[in-house]
Amino acid sequence: MRRHRSGLVGAAAGAGVAAVAVGWGEWLNWRWSRSCAGGSGGGPSEAVVVLGYRNPQATANPINRWRVRTGIRSTTGPTQATRLIFSGGATGTDATEAQLMADYAKSVLGFDGTVLLEDRSTTTWENVTNVIPLLEGVDRIKIASQSAHALKARAYLRRQRPDLAEKLVRAEDYRPGEWLLVKPLLALYGLWTLRGLTPDERKRKRAA
Repeated sequence: MRRHRSGLVGAAAGAGVAAVAVGWGEWLNWRWSRSCAGGSGGGPSEAVVVLGYRNPQATANPINRWRVRTGIRSTTGPTQATRLIFSGGATGTDATEAQLMADYAKSVLGFDGTVLLEDRSTTTWENVTNVIPLLEGVDRIKIASQSAHALKARAYLRRQRPDLAEKLVRAEDYRPGEWLLVKPLLALYGLWTLRGLTPDERKRKRAA
């Protein structure tokens, strides 16, 4: 009986730890999704930048497919006023990350809006640098990726072009319960990948 009770206590403690880890991952990803970004922004035109992930195979991998879906669900303006920008260079095949994501968006998801490609970047800093010419003149800018990665890119845009960074608004990269069991791992990886940002860059919010 004591052993049975001990097992129940251990199981309950393990479940409690797991629940705390999941809740922590949810909260941190939620916070990152809102940092360095404003609310809805003004005006009809928008640019949604989808950042690529290393893709050595000939079709978009699961992470890039999710990022494409996130980019598409982040579009809110009129179709003719929205530009969906895929950013990422070649990482193993003749096709670039940008092209593989664009192919998935069009042929699989049926996206028929304006698509632009930035196909030279191999780092997040380069992603931001190389998409800047494609962001000129829009009213809103959204960056679609995992929450920590998108925050990193927003911070980089603020460093490179503070005027354009004032147009940053949230993308739909965070949804409650999505990637639920993986959120703690994403949070741990996010803490590592954001280590180069200042505390102000991690927390700063632009007025909507």
